[in-house]
Amino acid sequence: MSEATPQASRSSLLRALGSLSSAHLTRFKMRNGKGSAQAPVLQFTNCRILRGRKLLRWEDLWVREGHIVDPEKLFFEERLVADQQRDCGGCILAPGFIDVQINGGFGVDFSQATEDVGSGVALVAQRILSHGVTSFCPTLVTSPPEVYHKVLPQIPVKSGGPHGAGVLGHSVANLRVAEEAVQSGATFITHLFNAMLPFHHRDPGIVGLLTSDRLPPGRHIFYGMISDGMHTNPAALRIAHRAHPQGMVLVTDAVPALGLGNGRHTLGQQEVEVDGLTAYVAEPVLCSQGTKTLSGSIAPMDVCVRHFLQATGCSVESALEAASLHPAQLLGLEKHKGTLDFGADADFVMLDDSLHVWATYISGELVWQAEEARQ
Repeated sequence: MSEATPQASRSSLLRALGSLSSAHLTRFKMRNGKGSAQAPVLQFTNCRILRGRKLLRWEDLWVREGHIVDPEKLFFEERLVADQQRDCGGCILAPGFIDVQINGGFGVDFSQATEDVGSGVALVAQRILSHGVTSFCPTLVTSPPEVYHKVLPQIPVKSGGPHGAGVLGHSVANLRVAEEAVQSGATFITHLFNAMLPFHHRDPGIVGLLTSDRLPPGRHIFYGMISDGMHTNPAALRIAHRAHPQGMVLVTDAVPALGLGNGRHTLGQQEVEVDGLTAYVAEPVLCSQGTKTLSGSIAPMDVCVRHFLQATGCSVESALEAASLHPAQLLGLEKHKGTLDFGADADFVMLDDSLHVWATYISGELVWQAEEARQ
């Protein structure tokens, strides 16, 4: 259980964010009588850092050259202090969110075989910064083979190299078949409970993998959950989390309608009707009645994190790790992403006590901040 802390002061948070765009200082250190330029050291103070599954109250976050650094080594081995201090106003610093299942957003459909897929990916990458997402995996809905052949080569990988994991889901497999799939290398259940056989006491289906005793030794199964308040009942969220909390990976499964509002939008080879916070498979235009078949989500990642926290009653640490550490572990990137341990990439998000995003950093650089902070 994390230490109770006072509510972050709104005024101090605004003052802190208002100074985030100031220029970095450059230091020179004498070596053998010669001056050599050193990368600036940034110290984030007055914050609560998510590290080691706990919110640490009395530690600062130190950043240099895009990575989290150990202050003791700076002090005692390099004789360095911070070039710049940034008061975080008592807010939370958590690893940047990682979305491993996002089909598009803001009018961009990753499953559309256009000639310029990369520009659409870049647009989504920019817009999701406001929701605390610092890394994501563009995904395609089920499409004809020619779509995969045209789209996938155009999706750029901009950091970390190509990574991936076996995917299991959208399936009517029983538990035995699911266990065989894991034994063959599958590691991820695509949005648990949705588009799969319902749980049954004699054959729990894919859901049974969460507590199966027939998985290979050391094999860890992960499962995605769409915590948007529409796809999964809060009781189902609680059941899954309590059965296998370490495998929970929050995903948006966002469709191109994310950020666009009500109306008809495309998703791969089908049309989607958006009504409020729900996206349904649309009927033909001449049909007056729509379907009730859910088709992706229009809730961004920070909304999913807040709903998951509220629905399950889990700790703040667990909710944040389900959107950061766990997807990083799924992708085999936990040494660099999804953590604020020393040596990790300085991708992190600044949050208030209600887990609303105030600022987003990638490689230690401010890439987005709340509008109120700019006033």
